[in-house]
Amino acid sequence: MRNRRTAALPFIFVTLLIDVIGFGLVIPVLPDLVGKLAGGALDYRAHIYGVLLSVFGLMQFLCAPVLGNLSDRYGRRPVILVSLLCTGLDYVIQALAPTIGWLFLGRVVAGITGASFTAATAYIADVSPPEKRAQNFGLMGAAFGLGFIIGPAMGGLLGQYGTRVPFWAAAIASIVNMLYGYFVLPESLALEDRRPFTRKNLNPFKSLGILGREKWVLMLSGAAFLLWLAQQVPPSSWVLYTEYRFGWDKRANGLSLGLLGLASMFVQVWLIRVLSKKYGDKGLLAIGLAFNFVGFIFLGSSSTGAMMLASMVLWTVCFVGGPAIQSLVSQQFDETEQGAAQGALTAIYSLTSVVGPPIFTFVFGYFTIRSSVKVPGSPFFLGAVFTMLAALLARLALGHGKGSTAIEAPS
Repeated sequence: MRNRRTAALPFIFVTLLIDVIGFGLVIPVLPDLVGKLAGGALDYRAHIYGVLLSVFGLMQFLCAPVLGNLSDRYGRRPVILVSLLCTGLDYVIQALAPTIGWLFLGRVVAGITGASFTAATAYIADVSPPEKRAQNFGLMGAAFGLGFIIGPAMGGLLGQYGTRVPFWAAAIASIVNMLYGYFVLPESLALEDRRPFTRKNLNPFKSLGILGREKWVLMLSGAAFLLWLAQQVPPSSWVLYTEYRFGWDKRANGLSLGLLGLASMFVQVWLIRVLSKKYGDKGLLAIGLAFNFVGFIFLGSSSTGAMMLASMVLWTVCFVGGPAIQSLVSQQFDETEQGAAQGALTAIYSLTSVVGPPIFTFVFGYFTIRSSVKVPGSPFFLGAVFTMLAALLARLALGHGKGSTAIEAPS
């Protein structure tokens, strides 16, 4: 049975990959669909788009503990398969959505079923021996990176044939994957290892308390929030900005986001290992903050599409900062609390996907329509401000930490 379960790991990888591809497929066309359904001026459409992204992130944040507890009670297999089925049906809802209200309903369902990542990662833990667990968890990072290369590129290409075509493609992929999993995916959680479904573990804010034991760890977690909040600028504003500033169509945006996925995968798979050996966690954090700041200034100031793409590739080096914070925080907890600490950081990241999109899309809309001073790159400049605040808070945190050396804020 162990061999059969281990053989199901490729299916879990494909499941995660298809989830990310499905999310990426709709990115190049979602702003256009929102515009058609919501109507109104550009600033209003941008605001509705930001709220739509926020609702998706909110549902993921709230429902991840629920699906995790359900998988502990009833097993990983039913939670994963039902989530895949609902994801496929949800994309159908979005493809057929006649009004903006229906599109919101679709994104609510997408956020709920997207929280199935919790059950998928639990499945990996179930079937992996301790010495291979980290290696197998690397499947998640690989799936995210590869999915965000394939998804937006395909979405941009398919979007040329109709705004709703990528939604149909995502629906078919999810349902086919569910049918395949129904026949090949065994259950990984034995009956004797299951536990009752309890309400006390459903509060997503409960996990954050562990970070408040040490003042400097809490401050460093605050820096993480600001850094990850700033990094919500491209997911929420990229398509809006490039359509307005450079007149990019769905194909151009899809390919550019595919390049973003490729560059970020290169950073996370190779560059971070090279820099980590040379500079350590604190050095990585400083590098991540510096490239986040400089990259945003260049992105917001880009006058041509080529400059925008070059600035984007430069900016992706910032992705070394998040893992550095995770590593620094993990060193303050023993083995029995690693899961709780990392879960708290994951909750913080999820919150930024709730707060960030409405902020940055509102700022974009205001400084392109309402303001007398037109600054289309304003979301990127605001991201640079948040990065400066993150750097200052990180400097204070590491200055108070035991045996740590303060880092310099980017300037």
